Amino acid sequence: MTLVLGIGLRSGTSYRELRDLVDAVLAGLEPQEVSQVVTVNGRESEPGLQRLAASLGAPLFTATKLELSQQPVPTPSERPGTTNVAEAAVLLSGAELVVPKRKSARATVAVGRFPHEPLTAAPGYAVGERDVVHRVLAERRDVRRGFLDRPIADDVLTRVLESAHRAPSVGLSQPWDFVLVRDLATRRKVHDLAVAQRDAFAASLPADRRSAFDGLKIEAILDTPLNIAVTCDPGRGGRHVLGRHADPRTTWFSAAIAIQNLWLAARAEGLGVGWVSFFEPGEVGAVLDLPAHVELVGYLCVGHVEEFAAAPELVRSGWAARRPLSWAVHQEGWGQRGLPGEQPSPVIVDDAAAAAGVVRAAGAQVVRLVVVEATDAAHLERAEALVVQVGGERPEADFGVLWRPARTIDEAVELGVEVARDLVLQGVGTIHLEVVSDSAVAAGLARGVRLGALACGAVTDEPGQVTHSSA
Repeated sequence: MTLVLGIGLRSGTSYRELRDLVDAVLAGLEPQEVSQVVTVNGRESEPGLQRLAASLGAPLFTATKLELSQQPVPTPSERPGTTNVAEAAVLLSGAELVVPKRKSARATVAVGRFPHEPLTAAPGYAVGERDVVHRVLAERRDVRRGFLDRPIADDVLTRVLESAHRAPSVGLSQPWDFVLVRDLATRRKVHDLAVAQRDAFAASLPADRRSAFDGLKIEAILDTPLNIAVTCDPGRGGRHVLGRHADPRTTWFSAAIAIQNLWLAARAEGLGVGWVSFFEPGEVGAVLDLPAHVELVGYLCVGHVEEFAAAPELVRSGWAARRPLSWAVHQEGWGQRGLPGEQPSPVIVDDAAAAAGVVRAAGAQVVRLVVVEATDAAHLERAEALVVQVGGERPEADFGVLWRPARTIDEAVELGVEVARDLVLQGVGTIHLEVVSDSAVAAGLARGVRLGALACGAVTDEPGQVTHSSA
């Protein structure tokens, strides 16, 4: 078992005083291996404490006064308003308090033990450092607006690229390269490709969705001083790349992880990043003169920004909403939904009823949802149509067709709930439901759509039937 030391000290406390106090506290404890030392923010620079941690061979972590004050310590300070550092630091680390705080003239020490942790378990970051990691994850944004006409310093850009280059990759193949594009003429060519694809996408939308799309900015190619094209060489590393033989997609996954690393590092440096996907990769590759064996994975607009929005633009504009984590976590197998520590719900219908109100339909988009057993191209003639195919073989790739091959009626209901909830997250407020099949499975999926929509406050109607709403 390893030990954790919580230490409170005044400024200027000597190493000798700390060492004598720690030795007295550890006397009689077995083993005496200290895995970490924890103190309050601001004391980590004390020379005596730094020397103590070094002599123990233990990392030094810190916590804020607020975090420490929230711990229920057994031996409160005798002076009101004084932070109970030693015991609180032990409890905050997750250890079991085994020696309450002991005092010297200028310091206090408490000892904790990790009863269920093996000696070889590596410690996580201190609370403050951990919070910074989670903060940069939460505050990463796909930025399209508010870029400043300000160059990126070379050392900053190098740090960002180094972080991208540290990304994990299948078999350490490192299939990525980074093409830095500053030339305005080149960026204009790429911009023209994006505009053409934007117009084509807008033309494919139903009128209500097109109106919402017109207000969205989809790129900042000419607004930033730097564009970065991230490429992938699928053959890098040769024939025997470890881990790639069974799933070649891991090569492209690796390049995508490098982009995520770059994005997070850029946020930490105060740089905004926008990923542009409104073009055919081969056309951009031609503009950049990429070799034929190299593929474009991501095209990024990078620069300093006025601010980072509190929420993603698609959320703020009402275009889409974030999916609750509870919808995405399955325990042990698909369908056993539930967060860690919760009893999983094996039936999504029950889950939908319990989760009613978690996500509320706020969009004005109307979808004509057609449930079929075999896809007919005629169903897709209208832009607002979405086909759900419940039987047969997997259809050819088409974003207008959802293949949901339900094996039982119950499974069909489950899949219908998911379809409805996912549509609501994409801004759908009304579902015109049409079942072009008399099978029980198709009827079950339609029932699930109604239940899922009802739980989210969306409206469903069918030819010849009464409109349903949670209102």
